Amino acid sequence: MDSSSYSISYKEKTINTNIEPLANVDSLIEKYKIGQDSKTQRHFFITDATVASLPIMQKFTAMFDDDKCKNDCLLILGSGEPYKTFETVISIVEKALSENFSVKDCFVAIGGGVICDLTAFAASIYKRGIEVDFIPTTLLAMVDSSIGGKTSCNFKNQKNIIGTYYPAKNIFIILDFLKFLPDIQIKSGLAEAFKTSIILDKELYNIFKDKKDLILSRDEKTISQIIVKSVFAKAKIVQEDFYEENIRSYLNLGHTFAYALESVVGMGVITHGETVAWGIGRAVTLAWQKEYCTEAFKNQIISILDDYGYVTKAVPAIVSGGGVSERILEAMHKDKKNLNDKIRIVIPKNIEDITIEEFDDKDILAALK
Repeated sequence: MDSSSYSISYKEKTINTNIEPLANVDSLIEKYKIGQDSKTQRHFFITDATVASLPIMQKFTAMFDDDKCKNDCLLILGSGEPYKTFETVISIVEKALSENFSVKDCFVAIGGGVICDLTAFAASIYKRGIEVDFIPTTLLAMVDSSIGGKTSCNFKNQKNIIGTYYPAKNIFIILDFLKFLPDIQIKSGLAEAFKTSIILDKELYNIFKDKKDLILSRDEKTISQIIVKSVFAKAKIVQEDFYEENIRSYLNLGHTFAYALESVVGMGVITHGETVAWGIGRAVTLAWQKEYCTEAFKNQIISILDDYGYVTKAVPAIVSGGGVSERILEAMHKDKKNLNDKIRIVIPKNIEDITIEEFDDKDILAALK
């Protein structure tokens, strides 16, 4: 072979995600033809102990004897962020392999962001890729984490540091699951929806600003409106920038601060949405300090966060020990979005007016003190 260089062009596969509401879990049983003989595709259902124990899931789980229902399988994992590990991903792959699932079959995640992330990651690496569907059971998963194809697990106390891009084929939304969510998990999901409103949707932002009582009382019409607007807003930006090379990065508003806080206090000690809300407060404070936004805008964002009961103080009381700001700063330096020694932060200048800038340590510390 001569010394010339060559290039190969790879045509990317077009992937379409179908997002569909379902009335209840019984509709899910019918959708996947569980227990029926006339199936051409096997399904590997993955959920966690919390979701599996819900009253609305009892008919579903009862169909599986020793984790099997004809050719389908069910795997129940531990619940929460402590189980979002590479070891759990491998356990999904091992179970699929032991049951001889083929690349023409499908993994189905029934759970919150952790279960969806883990299942999709496992699907993306199993036999170089198997179809995956999501049934999100938390508000956060419905409005944010199930949309857009990011998969991940935590590693060495670093949030989502291992992962792939692998979107779901179908996302089925069943609002009945929200009836069983504790208030703290509703707040977690609302924080991500509020983030989306700042970046992409002034009308959604005004819903948060003007309809607090309806939202906190879980008014079904208002919550449904928040879900629909969040899904369409995020879907639009993901379609334009799937691999986060440009504007999709705006969706990380608050997240660099948030991931650092989660690393410092420990995964699962505080909900992801609560850390995002705190991170939004720190990002808008930094924006004001560096004159990217007005004080009035900063105050309004902080006021809305306060109204919903989120922590907005520079140093959250949940962090114990000394040198809190410095420890959070150290964790921020490990964020995967950084490109050099400076820290990349998504900065809100106004509603639907976002930028990304790099900051020195002294600028970050000023927003943390």
